[in-house]
Amino acid sequence: MAHELYTRTNQKIYFAGLALEAMGKAQEGRAMNAQALEQAERESSLFHLYGAVLGLCHEIAGFYRLPQANSPRAETFLVPEILASIAIPEMAELVELAQNRETWLARLLAEHAALFQPPRAPKKPKGDVTLPLIQAVSLDEEPAPELTREEMEGWRKELKSLAIRYRDGLSEC
Repeated sequence: MAHELYTRTNQKIYFAGLALEAMGKAQEGRAMNAQALEQAERESSLFHLYGAVLGLCHEIAGFYRLPQANSPRAETFLVPEILASIAIPEMAELVELAQNRETWLARLLAEHAALFQPPRAPKKPKGDVTLPLIQAVSLDEEPAPELTREEMEGWRKELKSLAIRYRDGLSEC
């Protein structure tokens, strides 16, 4: 593998595609462990998509020679403070995407961060035999639905098109 920054981004986008393909096969399969395989590939896809975002940040930071260019976390790059010293249009777009919770990038970052959280049991109303038969209802948030393969494939395509567009703008003539 060449030692150019873009190769890592390309590799991670490709690996995410392989994991998403394997996830699709696990969904179609009838193996006893199909659910576990699907979850493993979902996590693998998230891992590689996050790595591709980090790789893209490294590409941009390397081109502009930012002091944070070797940071191991994408979140280091995706804060408004990074734009305080120098106007970087590519990084500004990524920061805006990361700061808006409804965008694909913000969702990707949130889902990746959730991988490192311990599992939590759903809250259940306490059962007290002295209470009347009226049941207490919890108004807590419903658990988020599982991340779909189609959604992650959309993120992969968005990331790939961003990388291509940024590289066209970053190439020195």
